[in-house]
Amino acid sequence: MGPLPAVQTVSKHEDKVRMLVLETDETHADTQKEIGGFGEVFNNLFINAGDDHDPQLGIETMMQYIVEPEGGEVPGPKDIPEDLHAILITGSEWDAHGDDEWIHKLMDFIKYIWKNRPDIKFTGICFGHQILCRALGSKVEPKPNGEWELSHTELDLSDVGRQLFRTDDSKIRLHQMHVDHVVNAPSTETTDLLEKGTKVHVWGTSDHTEVQGVYIQKRLFTSQGHMEFNERYVKRQLEMRVDAGSVEKDDADEAAERADWIHDGLVVAKAVLRFFHGEDDKLE
Repeated sequence: MGPLPAVQTVSKHEDKVRMLVLETDETHADTQKEIGGFGEVFNNLFINAGDDHDPQLGIETMMQYIVEPEGGEVPGPKDIPEDLHAILITGSEWDAHGDDEWIHKLMDFIKYIWKNRPDIKFTGICFGHQILCRALGSKVEPKPNGEWELSHTELDLSDVGRQLFRTDDSKIRLHQMHVDHVVNAPSTETTDLLEKGTKVHVWGTSDHTEVQGVYIQKRLFTSQGHMEFNERYVKRQLEMRVDAGSVEKDDADEAAERADWIHDGLVVAKAVLRFFHGEDDKLE
């Protein structure tokens, strides 16, 4: 990534996807010691997804912390390699609807890449989902009643969702950790970045959040839920939210009881990896 202090992993597989993870938060201190930052967390998840792919598919991950008030740096267009396939934006404690300078800088970066690098596909998790939708004209805001969506959650799938996840089930299960939500999916009416006739699909909904994920052919596949979370991550994130005063302890304790329930994080990671690899390019 040019001059940026990026970390990169290398895959032994001949067929591989090259992904840039833009880290918009730091992992819990215990996770930092065990694994590292969110870039490493996602890299490990996608390695598992690629190993289960038939034939096996490699992942090479570049990762860059971008929260500029905390020493990060939002990349510039010249920092993006020509052979990059995809950009993933992580979850964050920051507000995707905020007006912080680095958040606007990130949206400008997204818009530039969207217009000038149509070969690059985007995905975003939680904050990443929200900031990508905001860059495409969606409204993002906290739930009016201040209610959080926490831990293991069932999501209702649309027809496109079932095709993306290659399932006949009407639901998937993902861990959640948010009070902000995307109010309306992007459309040709919200932005001039989408050409007329572009189909925008909401692939899943929940009682709390109507826009759980967005799919746009060859360009965008986002998720409000956290495919990268497991029981440890959920409990650590809940602990951090309680310590910060944003989540009530009773709510966190109730959510922690569901943290070990079986969820579909790997299923979602496999779907996103197939999207990066171009296997869903015909899905409109």
